[in-house]
Amino acid sequence: METALLVVGVLSLALWAIVAIDIATAVKFVRYVDQVPLPSREAVAAFPRVSVVVPARNEERHLAGAMRSILALDYPDLEIIAIDDRSDDRTGEILDELAAADPRLRVLHLTELPDGWLGKNHALQCAAEEATGELILFTDADVFFEPTVLARAVACVREGGLDHLTIVADVHTPSLLVEMFVVAFAVTFVGYFRPWRMGDPNSSATVGIGAFNLVRKQTYFDAGGHRPIAMRPDDDLKLASLLRDHGARQAFGVAGGMVAVEWYASLREAFHGLEKNSLAVVDFKPWMLLGGAPAQLLTMCWPFVALFVTSGPLRWLNAAIVALLLAGQMLLLQGGSLRWWIAFLLPVAVPLLIFAYLRAVFLTYVRGGIRWRGTFYSLKELRQEGNRQ
Repeated sequence: METALLVVGVLSLALWAIVAIDIATAVKFVRYVDQVPLPSREAVAAFPRVSVVVPARNEERHLAGAMRSILALDYPDLEIIAIDDRSDDRTGEILDELAAADPRLRVLHLTELPDGWLGKNHALQCAAEEATGELILFTDADVFFEPTVLARAVACVREGGLDHLTIVADVHTPSLLVEMFVVAFAVTFVGYFRPWRMGDPNSSATVGIGAFNLVRKQTYFDAGGHRPIAMRPDDDLKLASLLRDHGARQAFGVAGGMVAVEWYASLREAFHGLEKNSLAVVDFKPWMLLGGAPAQLLTMCWPFVALFVTSGPLRWLNAAIVALLLAGQMLLLQGGSLRWWIAFLLPVAVPLLIFAYLRAVFLTYVRGGIRWRGTFYSLKELRQEGNRQ
């Protein structure tokens, strides 16, 4: 048993050491948008027109505040297109009230969903076709912006000749449980997608963050817009892949809290939210999630437990793994609202995340599909669409 645990420890240490080296050698590709000097008003006046696209379905909880933060963006040539996607709450009313007070905001009211489309993807496509900007910023209806972030982001796009810049949002959480869950999700997400490699011309790594996807409109339509990914629940990720496959120059950015969102209001809501895209993220290959669960337990949870139940070289080996994990998480959480010491709760948080995605897989197969934004989509049609990507 001790030999087996030593082998597991060595493999885990090698894994996290490789990740650390990968980050250290690729961090130069990350765009620190909050550190981009704020362009002068004269410079920003010459920047291209930006169309901000905001799909909304039953988003009345955060909608007014989020939209006001968009309207407060310090960017002169700006249009905002908000889509009321078949809402049955006050979403449409709130948007209309805001539009009546500010001519930069246009509201599209969608009442039907065509066959072969997921609701959000259809809403994004409809708004993009109405956009007049050279750049389109796809965002969500619960995202809050610091007034200068768009000008800094566009400066970054112009300086780097980018076609696509995605920025990770700072996540605000209402409870310790949700904060733990978000940290575990973030560690898993970045470990799987390696977003720090997104700007590396020798890497195929790419990622899209729904809170902030800034895209050159011509590049977006050259790639087909959202039509090729019409039935993808992981639309933000697949849009990034689509753009990459069509030669877009891309970059991953952080903005030091200048883009913020409350991801989920409760742990129950987080579990429900992951039902729609857990399988899609791994291209409908359940074995990846089923196999990933024990791998995560061994590499992210067991080292913490081993500190208390082992001794000698085995304990020191796992101590080194824990040190790497904690250092990486603290670096990941730096500059955001998530507290650094949550990193110590990873052994509790990771099983919660594993439960969430295994639950999602189980329910998807039991139900034969997913329900999203008020519509049911069968696993068969989702798989067929996924196989065409």
